[in-house]
Amino acid sequence: MSEPLDHIARIQRQWARERPDLDVSPQGVIGRLHRLAGHLTERLRVVYRRYGLKEGEFDVLAALRRAGEPFEHAPGELAAFTMVTTGAMTKRIDRLEQIGLVTRRVSERDGRGRVVALTSAGKDLIDRAFTEHMRNEHRLVAELTPEQAAQLQALLTAWLACFESPIEED
Repeated sequence: MSEPLDHIARIQRQWARERPDLDVSPQGVIGRLHRLAGHLTERLRVVYRRYGLKEGEFDVLAALRRAGEPFEHAPGELAAFTMVTTGAMTKRIDRLEQIGLVTRRVSERDGRGRVVALTSAGKDLIDRAFTEHMRNEHRLVAELTPEQAAQLQALLTAWLACFESPIEED
């Protein structure tokens, strides 16, 4: 009796039958990463929703919080840190401002620029949400052995370096 196949192995077997002329082995990595990302994202979003946040709003608050005192950035910097367009960032900031988690003000360095800052309510919320987020990530990674997690981290770091340049330390 053969071993049960996961979703990706089944797809690979079907393609091997239909297109034996093609090497479909990359699907074993990319397909599984894609499916795993979907599962992980859904489990991460559970925490964000508990705090009334969408994933992108959590990212904005987290970027401001890890900036350190005075917990602020220009909107363009936030867009770059979170890898979204400035238009998408504006929508996120608008909503966070409406619910009292961030404020916007004119930049002291450049009177034409704006600065987005955490409010005390925003700082309190992201501190609580991030604490739960990290507990959640620990729980998810605990499905692997510590050795597997370290191996996977090293492999993903090496692969990601093929697409992204290292970032200079602040």
